[in-house]
Amino acid sequence: MTMERKIYNPIQKDYVTFIKTAAETNGECTLVEVELANGGGVGLHYHKTYSEKFDCLDGELQIGLGKKIVTLKPGESATAEPNVNHLFRNRSGKPCRFRVELRPASPGFEQSLQIGYGLANDGLCKPNGFPKDKLALAWLFDISESNLPGWMSIFEFILRKQAKKALEKQIDKALTEKYVRF
Repeated sequence: MTMERKIYNPIQKDYVTFIKTAAETNGECTLVEVELANGGGVGLHYHKTYSEKFDCLDGELQIGLGKKIVTLKPGESATAEPNVNHLFRNRSGKPCRFRVELRPASPGFEQSLQIGYGLANDGLCKPNGFPKDKLALAWLFDISESNLPGWMSIFEFILRKQAKKALEKQIDKALTEKYVRF
C-alpha cells in the first residue's frame, strides 16, 4: 500500500511531495519536491541547525542568499548553509518545480508543512497563508526551526513564548494527531 505523500496548499497554490523523510534516512536528510506557483515563495529567514539545498527541475526559481539573489534554471542549484539568511520565490510568470534537501533532516520541518497545509485546506489560515490561531502559528514557526533576521528577530521572543503556551494547551498534540500522516 503506497501512502500519498503529496500535499497541496490552496492559498499558496503549491504542492509539496515528500521524497525522503527524517525517519527513512535515520536523520541524515529530508528531501521534498515543490511545485511553486508564480508569485509564491517564502520570505527572508534562516535556520541554525540545517542547510537547505535548492535544485531547480523546471522553470525558474529565485534564491536569495545573504544580500545576493540568484535565478536558478533547470540543472542549477544553490545551498543556504546554517545561519545564512535566505528566501526563495517564483517571479517567472509560470509555475516552477524544484527539490529542497535539508541536511541533517528536520522532522519538525516535515510536520510543520503537513500541519500548515492541512490548516489551509480546512480554511483555518488567513489570506497570507498564516494560521488564524496565533498559538498554532507560533508552534509551527518553532518546530520548523525558522529564525527571523535583523530587526524582525524582535518578534521571535514573542513567538517562542507563544509556542510554549501552545504546548501547555496541548495544541501540538491535537494538530499532530489531525494532520501528520508520515
